[in-house]
Amino acid sequence: MSTATLTSQASAAASTQSAEGEFNDKLRRKARFRRRFGLFGTYAALIIITVIMVFPLLVVIFVSFTPNAITETWPPKLIPSAFTLSNYTSLFQRLPIAREMLNTLVFAGAVTIISVFFDSLAAYGLSRIEFKGRGVILNILIATMMIPAMALLIPVYKLLANMGLVNSYWGIIIPRMADVGGIFLLRQFFVSIPKDLDAAARIDGAGEFRIFLQIILPNAVPAILTVGMFNLMGNWNDLLWPLIMTSKPETRTITAGLAMLTGHGSSVTPYGVVMAGALVSALPLVIVFFFIQKRFVEGIAMTGMK
Repeated sequence: MSTATLTSQASAAASTQSAEGEFNDKLRRKARFRRRFGLFGTYAALIIITVIMVFPLLVVIFVSFTPNAITETWPPKLIPSAFTLSNYTSLFQRLPIAREMLNTLVFAGAVTIISVFFDSLAAYGLSRIEFKGRGVILNILIATMMIPAMALLIPVYKLLANMGLVNSYWGIIIPRMADVGGIFLLRQFFVSIPKDLDAAARIDGAGEFRIFLQIILPNAVPAILTVGMFNLMGNWNDLLWPLIMTSKPETRTITAGLAMLTGHGSSVTPYGVVMAGALVSALPLVIVFFFIQKRFVEGIAMTGMK
């Protein structure tokens, strides 16, 4: 083969490699552009969603520090021209906030602790113990979630009234001592725990309750905190049930107390005072969620995984 032929082949190979390199560089640039464009779109969407979610909270904060004379003006202003603490002063003058917060803590805290205990026991039986009719019981429990809560409101109230539990802590706690949603959530989490742990514990002579306390519960802390947080938030923010069952300040919760701020024969609603009360009411939940948010998200992510 002549030298000219070899030179031409080498030149052709070099040009081919150069073309391939340019093509690969072009593909990499396109992939980099698509990745950056995707990240930009993702962050833009997250920012927009965050603004939408945070905006109502900002409105509540601003209104709580705004004089009522300004909140009643039209058009409304997002950032008021004046700030005041009179709404918070008026809130503590109109309502026994300390007593209502204590009532709410007793109500929501007791319901959370008792409900988590009973829900976890039921979930353990439905997920770890083999017995005839287990699936039927689970389906019946899930079917009860389809019954509207309003349909049970009057019968439950009459039952508790006949028992003399109106205007008492037990009257608002007893109907919330178990929750089907919590049972189902914990059951799905318990299923993901290996049953070999149960078998090993039974070989060592452990009973069902010991297995539940020493094996299942320690491995289900994220799910238990998740169910507990749902119960705490739901009952802390509940208005209808405490408003129906309590008519005295001694047992009234904070949400029922805030509902008393609207009305009272006045045609003007003190929005600043109401928003101040809403912030005071939400503050304990924010603090609790701040400390358990990592486990809360973990419990949501892991529920149902096998």
